[in-house]
Amino acid sequence: MSNPIPLQAPGGFAPLSASGFDDGTGHLAPVSSASPLPVTAVAGSTSEPLDGTLTGSGLAGPFEPSGLDPVYCTLAGDFTGTVGVMRSLDRGATLHPLTAGGVRWAEFGGPACEPVWIESEQGASLWLDCALASGTLAYRLAQ
Repeated sequence: MSNPIPLQAPGGFAPLSASGFDDGTGHLAPVSSASPLPVTAVAGSTSEPLDGTLTGSGLAGPFEPSGLDPVYCTLAGDFTGTVGVMRSLDRGATLHPLTAGGVRWAEFGGPACEPVWIESEQGASLWLDCALASGTLAYRLAQ
């Protein structure tokens, strides 16, 4: 070490800890510059945003999230009605509302901009179920 830290009284010692990982043979390999922690770099989301406008009720989608980045739902415009984020595992043939603790989640009655979901299952898609009574809705699902 080039600049060791001097020990201070009253202890005269300092506890050390180290990280390690399985070296592939069942033995501990301490992390060092010669044996770095094995990690995989994850690029940012590659999903194409889902955006558009609606002037009446309809279904918008699919949005296919990638990775574990939050999905943001942005709703704008002068509209009355509700917009709910739905999830599908069969390209939209079956839609399920998002829930948290058994209570419907990600359902809006006006403009919004917030994270609504983090997807971990490959092949899942998100949809917007829009029940508009009047006005124009501008929507966007993106990561």
